Amino acid sequence: MHMLGEPGTMQDAPHYDDIVVEVAGFLAERVAAAEAAGIALNRIAVDPGFGFGKSLEHNLELLRRLDELVVPGLPLLVGLSRKSMLGLLTGRPAPERVHAGIAAHVLAVERGARIVRVHDVAATRDAMAILQAVEDF
Repeated sequence: MHMLGEPGTMQDAPHYDDIVVEVAGFLAERVAAAEAAGIALNRIAVDPGFGFGKSLEHNLELLRRLDELVVPGLPLLVGLSRKSMLGLLTGRPAPERVHAGIAAHVLAVERGARIVRVHDVAATRDAMAILQAVEDF
């Protein structure tokens, strides 16, 4: 998972020249390091780390260009459920971000995510069933 800085300071004015290029490079380096350490590729997933050392604009750019982070042969994991970015966009507190989280995860899956980390499992599963039905039609 990508994270800029350390947990205590990661949100202190994060800066990127091109967030997608930088996160993609980081993820490629970590996959190579894991593989070199003997970890089988079928045991690796990549996570762009939404919210970890990223501003609202950074998170939106990552979601918009998520397809550029897909590593062939590896699942892309996305966790947007109840994230603060959703609160910034909707004005809602974390417990009321269910609908925004579902919308964000549907967008993420359409852009290549294969694993989603969610709080609201049943609602997200229903949304994914609709997405799958439309894709299969």
